[in-house]
Amino acid sequence: MSGPNTSIEPEGEPAPHPRRSFLKSAALWTLGAALPGALTLRYFTNRRPKPVPGRILGASAKTGHLLREGRFPAPSKVETTDTVIIGGGISGLSAGWWLERNHQTSYRILELEEEAGGNSRSGRNQISAYPWGAHYLPIPGPEARYVRTLLEEVGVIRGYSSKGLPVYDEFHLCADPGERLFLQGSWQEGLVPQTGAGSRDREEYREFFSLMDRFRKERGSDGKRHFAIPLELGSADAKYRALDRITMKAFLEERNWHSNYLHWYVNYCCRDDYGATYDRVSAWAGIHYFAARAGIAENAEPQHLLTWPEGNGWLVSQLRKKVEPRIRTRALVHSVRNEGGKVLADHFNPDTGETTRIQAKHAIFAAPRFVANRIVPELASRGTPASVGYSPWMVANVSLSSLPGGRGAPLSWDNVSYSSPALGYVVATHQNLNLHPKKTVITYYHPLSHTDPVSARKEAHQRTHTEWCEMIIADLSKTHSGIAEVIENIDVWVWGHAMAIPEPGFITGSDRKAMAKPVGKIHFAHSDMSGIPIFEEAQYRGVMAAKSVLRELGIAQREDS
Repeated sequence: MSGPNTSIEPEGEPAPHPRRSFLKSAALWTLGAALPGALTLRYFTNRRPKPVPGRILGASAKTGHLLREGRFPAPSKVETTDTVIIGGGISGLSAGWWLERNHQTSYRILELEEEAGGNSRSGRNQISAYPWGAHYLPIPGPEARYVRTLLEEVGVIRGYSSKGLPVYDEFHLCADPGERLFLQGSWQEGLVPQTGAGSRDREEYREFFSLMDRFRKERGSDGKRHFAIPLELGSADAKYRALDRITMKAFLEERNWHSNYLHWYVNYCCRDDYGATYDRVSAWAGIHYFAARAGIAENAEPQHLLTWPEGNGWLVSQLRKKVEPRIRTRALVHSVRNEGGKVLADHFNPDTGETTRIQAKHAIFAAPRFVANRIVPELASRGTPASVGYSPWMVANVSLSSLPGGRGAPLSWDNVSYSSPALGYVVATHQNLNLHPKKTVITYYHPLSHTDPVSARKEAHQRTHTEWCEMIIADLSKTHSGIAEVIENIDVWVWGHAMAIPEPGFITGSDRKAMAKPVGKIHFAHSDMSGIPIFEEAQYRGVMAAKSVLRELGIAQREDS
């Protein structure tokens, strides 16, 4: 759930990080002061556990499925604007942000849900804010200039050093301790398995991470890095394109890397970033996870992360502030087409039962591709519409009356179990400066990668809240005995189409290229077009579409844009 951890063995102490050192000391002090009380969770008894309060939430699948029926009333009114943006996720919000930066305010963002944010939405209860999906942003690398521009605007980047490196507000940097792994009965620091690792395991670690480091640094004949974020800003050299034709598992096996620990870790990372196992993910995409992240900062290491109690919901709130007046929620767009030199976008309000037509000079389609294939009829005229597979996820926010502890490494922001089918949990209150936290919310992530996505989606939507709770509690109990007795509430969110899966052939194939081509006045913007479902790619696609619209509208863009 966090960035790739390439640490194998400590090689000396880094310079103290003021805020993270403070929080680490505070956390350790709290652990010591509380033992053996609230932090020592009581053991299970044999009695049947009482029902856990909570509910199943999620994207508006029922409303979205109206698209399959296709029966909508004719438009009862028509509105005009320069640009209509379909989808209020990171891509759509970023497109609106870029238009605003260039003083273009004649646009509308149409969002199906009750609030914008897409997979970066968040929630809040009496304990804390918490994420419902994406929950961190790596320190942006040299290519991610638009991310840095946004971070400057919202105060995360405070300025630049004499070396030209960004200086980050340390309250946005993930506090120590960052990661721990439950393995062989206790918690270890970091996510690369160490306990019980033999000499062969460690040798394969060294070989693997050395190769990833080489990939990270290597540049093509055009001077660009082979693996970059956004990926379109990487080298055009074809040197590593063959990696997109095999799976990440095959990549390891071809190099005679057979360590169970290494395979577990790489599989974990693929499930983390793509929601799919490493035998389904392209080796190019798997390597991208490790080799593309090269953060630059004056006061943070390249692998450090930015995070907030609500995860990337904090970034959503910053973007939303900039475009709020032009967002229309509960708007199910069911038809987008070119007609008479304009774009007509029809959207249905399930609350009023009315359809409204927006007539625009341009459209930015910032919803997933499978939606575009249904509602942009001109895509069908191209032949077989470009397609991509999507992974389903379950995310649960679990409210606890006391902090989960455990033997070994202390409670961290990211807590993962080696034997779990899930990806573990992050602690929403980890960034809290309170020295005496009594309650917390943990956000539990489970990509449903145990079977094919269609079957997994069907299973997920049939499962009851009680069944989800039983599954979650059984899993958490393996690392925290008695945790059921300190659970106050479990809310569950099912994402049917959480993220694109970069299967072999997709990154370098024709489908992905076709996704980027406009259809008349309809421009496309979504991380699907990259195949790498991360904030930076979504933002880049939204900005690129907005830049295209501004050019076609004849609006001069700021030089720093």
